[in-house]
Amino acid sequence: VQLQASGGGLVQAGGSLRLSCAASGSDFRVNVMGWYRQAPGKQRELVAHFSSGGSPIYADSVKGRFTISRDNAKNTVYLQMNSLKVEDTAVYYCNAIRYGRSYWGQGTQVTVSS
Repeated sequence: VQLQASGGGLVQAGGSLRLSCAASGSDFRVNVMGWYRQAPGKQRELVAHFSSGGSPIYADSVKGRFTISRDNAKNTVYLQMNSLKVEDTAVYYCNAIRYGRSYWGQGTQVTVSS
C-alpha cells in the first residue's frame, strides 16, 4: 500500500484545513485508516482513526474540532480540521493497517500561526 497525503499548509489560528490521503492498491475497504501527527521534539501521536468496526475515534485534544472520513470509491481518507490551534502544528501522517501490516505516508506539514 502506498499512501499519498496532501492538503497541509499555513493557516491562522481558528482557521480550517482538509487533509487528504490517497491509497494505492485494491480493496481499500479492508484498510483500517488513520491520521497521526508529530510535532518537533515530540513523539508521533494518534489524531484520529477508524476502529475495526468502522467508528471514528479521536484524540481528546481534537475532539469536536477534527473529523475523519473516508471515500472508499476514491480510496481516500480525509481529515477535516476546524478551529485550528497553534498546538496543532505538526507533520501529519496517514496510516493504513492492512492484514496486520502498517503502512505510512510521507507526511504533510500543518503550521498554525497565532
